[in-house]
Amino acid sequence: MCDACGIPLPGQKSDDLLACDSCLAASPPWVQGRSALVYGANGRKLVLALKHGDRQEVAKPSAFWMAQAVARILPKETLIAPVPLHWSRMMKRRYNQSALLAKALSKQLQMTWCPDLLHRTKATSSLDGLGRHERFEMLKDSIEVTQKRRSQIIGRSVLVVDDVMTSGATLQACTKALLANGAGEIRVVTLARVAKDA
Repeated sequence: MCDACGIPLPGQKSDDLLACDSCLAASPPWVQGRSALVYGANGRKLVLALKHGDRQEVAKPSAFWMAQAVARILPKETLIAPVPLHWSRMMKRRYNQSALLAKALSKQLQMTWCPDLLHRTKATSSLDGLGRHERFEMLKDSIEVTQKRRSQIIGRSVLVVDDVMTSGATLQACTKALLANGAGEIRVVTLARVAKDA
């Protein structure tokens, strides 16, 4: 698998650190990333059930799989943080699926989590159907560290949790905000990773 985003790679298992074409072309700002599932077939059904189907109970078993994917790469004192929703989207959906995953994952890993470490400074349209460049442009400067939480991340490793990674634009916005506010190494984990052939 790609060490940066967790996408499966062809070939035999290797102990070498590998990168997919996307991560080779544009190296992400986080140090490592993992995904529990490929976004296709059952992976897609799980994400959509959690995100749009109000199937909040999906978070617990999903966090178990995510913990299996990420446990070996996390430093001991890692702080877990979900990708934030803008308040306007939170009002419509009533819950943040990434926060549900982060909370369940913190229990699985027995690590601290901070539900409001990050916040969205502006509402963005749905990213569905947008190309890579448009996604990155739309999310530029849209996520910040909550100032009252800044002292918790100085020099500390942070794990950012999201439901699905497509281009990585949302996770990049989160990572850049954390690094700009003094965080240590950033790692990311998602329930599912979009693959080109999925």
